[in-house]
Amino acid sequence: MDVNVQAMIFEFIGGLGIFLLGIKYMGEGLQKTAGDRLQEILDKTTSNPFMGVLAGIFVTVLLQTSTGTTVLTVGLVNAGFMTLRQSIGVIMGANIGTTMTAFIIGIEIKEYALPILAVGALMLFFLKNNKLSNLGLTIFGFGSLFFGLDLMGSGLKPLRDIQMFHDLTVSMSETPILGVVIGTVFTVIVQSSSATIGILQSLMTEGAIELKAALPVLFGDNLGTTITAVIASIGATIAARRAALTHVIFNLIGTIIVVAVLPLYTIFISNLQTWLELNPAMTIAFAHGIFNFSNTIIQFPFIGLLALLVTKIIPGEDTAVKYKPQHLDPIFINQSPSVALDQAKLEVIHMGKYAIKGLEETSMFLNSNSQKNSEMALQLEGALNNLDREITSYLVELSGTNFSDAERNNHSALINSVRDIERIGDHFENIIELVNYRISNKVDITEQGMIDLNEMFDLTISTVKEAVTSLENMDREAALNVVQKENEIDKMERRYRKKHIIRLNEGACTGAAGIVFADIISNLERIGDHAVNIADEVLGERQKH
Repeated sequence: MDVNVQAMIFEFIGGLGIFLLGIKYMGEGLQKTAGDRLQEILDKTTSNPFMGVLAGIFVTVLLQTSTGTTVLTVGLVNAGFMTLRQSIGVIMGANIGTTMTAFIIGIEIKEYALPILAVGALMLFFLKNNKLSNLGLTIFGFGSLFFGLDLMGSGLKPLRDIQMFHDLTVSMSETPILGVVIGTVFTVIVQSSSATIGILQSLMTEGAIELKAALPVLFGDNLGTTITAVIASIGATIAARRAALTHVIFNLIGTIIVVAVLPLYTIFISNLQTWLELNPAMTIAFAHGIFNFSNTIIQFPFIGLLALLVTKIIPGEDTAVKYKPQHLDPIFINQSPSVALDQAKLEVIHMGKYAIKGLEETSMFLNSNSQKNSEMALQLEGALNNLDREITSYLVELSGTNFSDAERNNHSALINSVRDIERIGDHFENIIELVNYRISNKVDITEQGMIDLNEMFDLTISTVKEAVTSLENMDREAALNVVQKENEIDKMERRYRKKHIIRLNEGACTGAAGIVFADIISNLERIGDHAVNIADEVLGERQKH
């Protein structure tokens, strides 16, 4: 039989494109309808692994991609919002949630794809209400999904008459591992297990592949979807790499178990198809759903073991910056305000130490140009912003309670210091941007300029360190030293600015280098001001700089 190969390929790749677009828009529409609170949902509801599984299912159904949920989870683990154990539950849930797409595909409404598309497009273009236009986006994605499937099906239809493809499916029936490998490779290429399972459903519907050959490919698709999370975790913290590896191991163990009992599973699914009178696409959806659900039930009791295993495979002390406060317990606010105040102080000092570490990393970045230093500093800056919000709201809640005069002074000192520490983070973030500008525009700062910058950096770091120490111990002597050092920083800034203008006039330094230099010392001087504000809280004579 003569097959028009070009038409077949064009219909298939065009259909695949529209299908992937459909999944993307459907996920975006659902996500916007739910509000951008997905990260919050994951963060708040993962107190135990079981809740993690439910959160994983829910978020994946909204995102329409298990990869999206896993990447989000890797990000949360990376930021120290979530522990490895909590993330394993979410990843298991994501695997169940992703089966929803296959069930949606199993619904036979292909002939209504175009009108659904039209309704979605009209809503998107003509409705100005945000909620309704998000709903339009979801409906448009839903229609695109089916329209893309329809096109893919038409493109794949002739395959059943091609001998070579027929031989391949026979080989996959006889050697399931071949099917698993094909499914894995294809999903890695397409980067979406929903798409490759959709293709499989189309092949089954067109009668181009039998259940016996389709199931191994299905399990391969499931395995291939883990690769994206692995890619997302490259260069991330140890904890994030462990979360991605967990996803691989979880799916790999599941695939090994099911391939070991494949003949039985095939008979079971085949009988299920007869009992429930399922269409071919729905049969694949059930095979996928039951597999992922069973895999979660089997492996759920071993979450601790999985965590231990990946910790052994990826050893090392985790250096994740913890974005969450470690000491703020709301129970103390009413029961013992003075203990709550002590806890808040511990948290402020912890925050101060993060600011010092961030400054040190920024100083190293200035000299090394290594992105590792800048990433660490930016992570610390993110943690400072989060701690600022959390500590401030804790202290505001605490302000209604009965304090002694000394406690009231401490309370206001902490509220003010938190703000100053957070601003220090903003200034070292500015310096990182300036260094990045210097790197990307190949701006050269003179040797003398670098010596001056490093000297001022060292003095600024030591001033901030002393300010945090003075607050920690309420040490007046240390606070007076800070005031002295800050005066020195101010003098240094004026002196270096003059030297730098002389260099500019002599032509020893370019205008661009001059701007970078002047802005860095100006940010360091501002950091000195914030350090002295903290010292003034200790001395009880705060004058805002």
